[in-house]
Amino acid sequence: MPDKSALTSHLNLNVRGLPISATLGINERSHQLIREGKRIYKLGLGQSPFPVPDVVVNELRANAHQKDYLPVLGLPELRAAVADYYRRTQGLTFAAEDVMIGPGSKELMFILQLVYYGELVIPTPSWVSYAPQAHIIGRQIKWLETDARNHWKVTPENLEKLCASDPDRPRLIILNYPSNPHGYTYTDSELKAIATVTRKFRILVLADEIYGEVHFKGEQTSIAQFYPEGTIVSSGLSKWCGAGGWRLGTFTFPAQLQWLKNAMATAASETYTSTSAPIQYAAIKAFQGGPEIEQYLVQSRRVLEHLAHTLVSRLRRQGFDIAPTQGGFYLFLDFEGFRPGLSARGITDSVGLCEQLISETGVALLPGVAFGRPASELTVRIAFVDFDGTRALEAASLIPADAPLPADFGETYCANCVTAIESICQWVSELPTEATR
Repeated sequence: MPDKSALTSHLNLNVRGLPISATLGINERSHQLIREGKRIYKLGLGQSPFPVPDVVVNELRANAHQKDYLPVLGLPELRAAVADYYRRTQGLTFAAEDVMIGPGSKELMFILQLVYYGELVIPTPSWVSYAPQAHIIGRQIKWLETDARNHWKVTPENLEKLCASDPDRPRLIILNYPSNPHGYTYTDSELKAIATVTRKFRILVLADEIYGEVHFKGEQTSIAQFYPEGTIVSSGLSKWCGAGGWRLGTFTFPAQLQWLKNAMATAASETYTSTSAPIQYAAIKAFQGGPEIEQYLVQSRRVLEHLAHTLVSRLRRQGFDIAPTQGGFYLFLDFEGFRPGLSARGITDSVGLCEQLISETGVALLPGVAFGRPASELTVRIAFVDFDGTRALEAASLIPADAPLPADFGETYCANCVTAIESICQWVSELPTEATR
């Protein structure tokens, strides 16, 4: 009979002190406030605003009858489609045997940490669930500092400095780009420089490229091109195919890491068994691509790029120091320039800042501390997704692809996002100044 007190102690250490995921928490709170009759702009949860492409939906409908358990690693035809997708889009050489399908890339990341014994290196800021997963499993975390002046990106110098003190320690670093929470990405030369360091210290890289297809220019480059032997590429349907609730993720492994894939499969076989059969059959169509998928991606990128430019321009006019982003649907905003006025209002950290913003403007955001930033830092993440993606795609498709979208496209088709940013700017403009304190 297990020692109940020992089990409880272990739970206290690893799980009980952790809150619900910040992204899910803000979504639930937003819905509750809406039910109470409040006007809320939902810029908290990073869910794609766009619909699942019709051709993929039709495949799901046609395969609704699929009821059998599928192989733990995934449907062979889907694994082949994923491997071919990377060959077609990035020139990466993978076979179907290199691919693992899971119920969301989030679950695959958890299992990877479970079976790989090593130190987890997380750039800060980073997605909210990387660190909590490590805490639940009991893995050691090393935060890798980045700099706003370098658009919050990992540098080879910082990575080398972190590794040099213990060069032989097994490590896993997560590189997510275009990034959640800030929307910036890496150039080829930056990736090559990082790859030199990861190879030198034999660091395992998890390239979280879930936003790769919503790179505004459609020019995603995987670090696997420069460090193929040590990179696992992660993706899925949630961000570029609008199918977050379908829960389908992919991991693609190099030949040198097949042992790790097999270890993950063992863990998967004893936990989730396999991913939903109808979803896997439908996903084949998404990864195979084709004219409908390509047009969907072109228009999605146009809408997101235009909206990001509109919002960044408005924030810069108000005095925020923020550079244009390159992909995804996030902005990472620093209110440091307004600290004196915020302090006069009793706001001294990112949690308090977000509380006041949702209370006084109805704009739901996430605090920077949820992404690994210091609690006292006045940073927030904006997910500019509160708009009708179907309507926006339809409107964009009526404008020639080689022509810019109209200047007022954001105001017309993404009004909630624009209004939310204008509300933030108005709120900031009314903060106390030296003369009024």
